[in-house]
Amino acid sequence: MSLAFRTVNYAIKGLTQVLCNIESESFQQVPSRGPLILVCNHINFLEVPVMYTHLQPRPVTGFAKAETWQHPILGPLFDLWGGIPLRRGEADTAALRQAIQALAQAKIVAIAPEGTRSGTGILQRGYPGIVSVALHSGAPLLPLVYYGGETFHQNLRRLRRTNFHIRVGRPFRLAIPEGVITRGVRQQITDEIMFQLAALLPPQYRGAYTDLESATREYLHFIAEK
Repeated sequence: MSLAFRTVNYAIKGLTQVLCNIESESFQQVPSRGPLILVCNHINFLEVPVMYTHLQPRPVTGFAKAETWQHPILGPLFDLWGGIPLRRGEADTAALRQAIQALAQAKIVAIAPEGTRSGTGILQRGYPGIVSVALHSGAPLLPLVYYGGETFHQNLRRLRRTNFHIRVGRPFRLAIPEGVITRGVRQQITDEIMFQLAALLPPQYRGAYTDLESATREYLHFIAEK
């Protein structure tokens, strides 16, 4: 790790700890080694620096919209963090290859299936791109959710710290039968993954996945805890 990398991460981690009351002990549930797809919800900008700096020294990467690299500050920062630019609204095979390569190097790849910020913390419908990454890499998936960060701007104006809650679920792999995977099956797999996020959240945040009774696990194979 370069001096610039360590310095930037140290400064950002310190700043987030000043501005937020972070349940950082939850990150200890993330495996310390091996490839991992970290499946997350996406509220606003806050969870990216919190997650990235608190998971160090694990190598972490993830998708960010390609437009991020046009920003004079965020562009260099995401270069430093090794982010993967994603062209939204199209099948970005280059981004998919980068994610699979990162997993082959035993990195953590963070993916938010919602595809965009909710702003409110309420879950939106997931997109099936995560299924392709999981199938092509064979990497395990671990659900991790945040909530509380949606009040950050309001709290900042009032000079209050934000309570940043984190919950981590059970790891699993995809169990897919042989044959062609249809669009409908991909969406079902995505919804099964999203229900794992919803189950970790308080009811008011579950949004499109409020009805936990309708959740299925047909394509999820949970990994036994050691």
